[in-house]
Amino acid sequence: MPAADRSGVFLGRVWNPHVSGPSVVTLRDGSLVDITSAAAPTVRDICEIADPAAYVRSADGAVLCSLDDIATGKVDFHFLAPCDLQAVKACGVTFAQSMVERVIEEQAAGDPTRAQEIRGRIGDIIGGSLRNLKAGSPEAMKVKEALIQEGLWSQYLEVGIGPDAEVFSKGQTLSSVGFGAEVGLHPISKWNNPEPEVVLTVASTGKIVGATLGNDVNLRDVEGRSALLLSKAKDNNASCAIGPMIRLFDDSFGLDDVRGAELTMSVKGTDGYELTGHSSMKEISRDPEDLVRQTVGRHHQYPDGFMLFLGTLFAPTDDRDVPGEGFTHKIGDVVSISAPGFGTLSNTVRLSTECPEWTFGVSHLMRNLASRGLL
Repeated sequence: MPAADRSGVFLGRVWNPHVSGPSVVTLRDGSLVDITSAAAPTVRDICEIADPAAYVRSADGAVLCSLDDIATGKVDFHFLAPCDLQAVKACGVTFAQSMVERVIEEQAAGDPTRAQEIRGRIGDIIGGSLRNLKAGSPEAMKVKEALIQEGLWSQYLEVGIGPDAEVFSKGQTLSSVGFGAEVGLHPISKWNNPEPEVVLTVASTGKIVGATLGNDVNLRDVEGRSALLLSKAKDNNASCAIGPMIRLFDDSFGLDDVRGAELTMSVKGTDGYELTGHSSMKEISRDPEDLVRQTVGRHHQYPDGFMLFLGTLFAPTDDRDVPGEGFTHKIGDVVSISAPGFGTLSNTVRLSTECPEWTFGVSHLMRNLASRGLL
């Protein structure tokens, strides 16, 4: 985390071997401070407070270690995902520009002349760019009709530019991994990629209280076979990474910073391969507040709040090995996702069957907190 970003109000979790469980931490003067208390023993409890940032800023605590030492593995603490009791939800197909372009290119069977012909025929209706297309708008409905006429319509385009967003369960409560952890690929997948995203922290009331970064690991071949395999493609051991910490909203950082976030991502392989990608939140087709409204409300409640992945503009298409086969992960890839004001989330790619098993669930957390006199 660059020094310029450390002035924000950050909230996270680390594994504390001295208590055989998690500690809720904040960042002060380059050090992680344990602010776990009976008044607010979980991140969920802090996020339910009227002003979480004010609470964290003034909370009593004890220094555990420096941020640099935990980031480089010099201490026996390690980062966990910064959420605990929150549900982990995700939105898909939220960037219309890249989505429609991919479909056009697929329908053109890789022939750029054919792709240009399709764009030309529908250009008068959709315009020269989809960058500012708002999902569900009259303009989006015109695009929908044009694409139907071209035989390009699909269920993915429906949630991409139609009125209803795709919102799915990315992972189980407490199953996400944090900074420095191994991130998992289901062994049946042969075509997959990272997805760099902003992740909102939302209280039970629907109030957005902060944001962090996430890797919504994507199994392109599994989901591509059938949309009904979405759960198998998305929810596996260690397949969801969130972190490094939640930056809570205050006078210096808020939802407009999320709307303007510029994410960069690098993939570095053990074979010397390197890939750099980018995702700009300025090009999202659905406002973050709209995505939250479509997730929580009278139709669905989250009494412990939720984390919400907002989707990505990034889709790697460059060939890694075999011409025409595009990008896919190799075991040992190091994926780093960063954005100004958020820090960096870094993880190493393994098979889900080789990552540490998820064994610390809600029941274990409650027993641990009770044994520490925090419940």
